[in-house]
Amino acid sequence: MPQPQHLRADYRHFQPVTTRWHDNDLYGHVNNVVYYSYFDSAVNTFLIERGGLDIHAGQVVGFVVSSSCDYFASIAFPERIEVGLRVARLGNSSVQYELAVFKGGEDEACAAGRFVHVFVDRQSNRPVPIPDTLRAALEGLLVG
Repeated sequence: MPQPQHLRADYRHFQPVTTRWHDNDLYGHVNNVVYYSYFDSAVNTFLIERGGLDIHAGQVVGFVVSSSCDYFASIAFPERIEVGLRVARLGNSSVQYELAVFKGGEDEACAAGRFVHVFVDRQSNRPVPIPDTLRAALEGLLVG
């Protein structure tokens, strides 16, 4: 069954990532679990830099409650990549991100995934509405 295309033009924000030596596995390519760290780093960098998320002392934190990834082509150290980011769904306390990994200069993704953040109160771990500054940043990534 053919995989759907995930094209660079379909994403709203790009986070550059430098692969690391230890990202490669024994097969000579980036191991599948490492893609999740790329996704997490791209999203959290965006939330910190554009949404004002205070990961150390803020009252609200984002918990990943669901994630998945599909792989189309290998990447390996020392490639420079970019993680494309967009928001598919923005709820009251949750957001569903869609992400894709692109080799530098390429239009088709090597991998594409999604994950869901639920924003919670740091003390109670109970869901809370997404703070206004974060919501405004996320709305800029919203598609469809």
